[in-house]
Amino acid sequence: MEKLLKLWQSTGLYHLEAGQALMILICLALIYLAIKKGFEPLLLIPIGFGGLLANIPVAGMAQGNGILHLFYEVGLPTSVFPLLIFMGVGAMTDFGPMLANPKTLFLGAAAQFGIFATLIGALALASLGIPGLEFTLREAASIAIIGGADGPTSIFVTAKLAPDLLGPIAVAAYSYMALVPLIQPPIMRALTTKEERAIVMKQLRPVGQAEKIIFPLILCLLVGMLLPDAAPLVGMFAFGNLLREAGVVERLADTSRNALINIVTICLGLTVGSKLSSESFLQLKTLGILALGMLAFCGGTAAGVLMAKAMNLFSSNKINPLIGSAGVSAVPMAARVSNKVGLEANPQNFLLMHAMGPNVAGVIGSAVAAGVLLSFVG
Repeated sequence: MEKLLKLWQSTGLYHLEAGQALMILICLALIYLAIKKGFEPLLLIPIGFGGLLANIPVAGMAQGNGILHLFYEVGLPTSVFPLLIFMGVGAMTDFGPMLANPKTLFLGAAAQFGIFATLIGALALASLGIPGLEFTLREAASIAIIGGADGPTSIFVTAKLAPDLLGPIAVAAYSYMALVPLIQPPIMRALTTKEERAIVMKQLRPVGQAEKIIFPLILCLLVGMLLPDAAPLVGMFAFGNLLREAGVVERLADTSRNALINIVTICLGLTVGSKLSSESFLQLKTLGILALGMLAFCGGTAAGVLMAKAMNLFSSNKINPLIGSAGVSAVPMAARVSNKVGLEANPQNFLLMHAMGPNVAGVIGSAVAAGVLLSFVG
């Protein structure tokens, strides 16, 4: 009987706490959304499963020499994972839609409004002196970057400014990226009329290979010279894109956008999920970060839509305001959502390629915003 008791006491079920049980249910919900609803399965399945592993009592997979903790130490504080992700995204990115319609750069820039508005909001919240919500300037800047809906950029900035908040900020950034199909459409519909959502845009002009090769080189040098703090992100992004467009290193481009980014995505997703442990997640500060991150993301979405509406006041070639929401850098999910909502208003209106312009511009914009924050706050 005593042996049976000892055996029972050594199980995870015996040590399971209410918080761990709650987080396991949340992680199962994330996996359900990924498989059943198709919400960014490449992100949510590794994140959700990493959370399951982190909340198994006694196993200690997110602590000490646990595999998830080792992934964390290798990839997040060093920024290795986000930079490799940026290279892979660059190798998958076609700058053609943005180069064909340069006005979409303004939409990508406008969508960064949520970042700077949330920076002010986090500092204002901290001034209230609520225990657990007393953010420093560096912490507020790290929370604000969630508004760019760019997980790698959020990790890169937080690792430099507020490494102690790396876990909850990474979880918030990737969660909102994955939940774009739920979060954005109500905002888009609320800020536009059916007639605006039905606007058909002109076909984009063809963009030559020379333009596509020159652009990442100019982008890297221009941003690197003006904002050296943003050079690692933009540099890896531009390098990956150059591999794609050069046409002579297909093996490298293929590895960057397939095998390498898939490996890093698995490791990064599990690592982010490991921060869903009950002891680190169920805290007032973490919940505050999630709330502020949501406001940042919603603010960026709204700003992009409103910028498109403002541009239409001065342009004869109307822009469908829905593509403004793609100015956040959740590539390519935000562009797909713009296209989906547009099709609801006009079944013959295909906005995907038009939306990819601000979507790509948003990636550049979030990296530039990160450089600005690092320059002035770091």
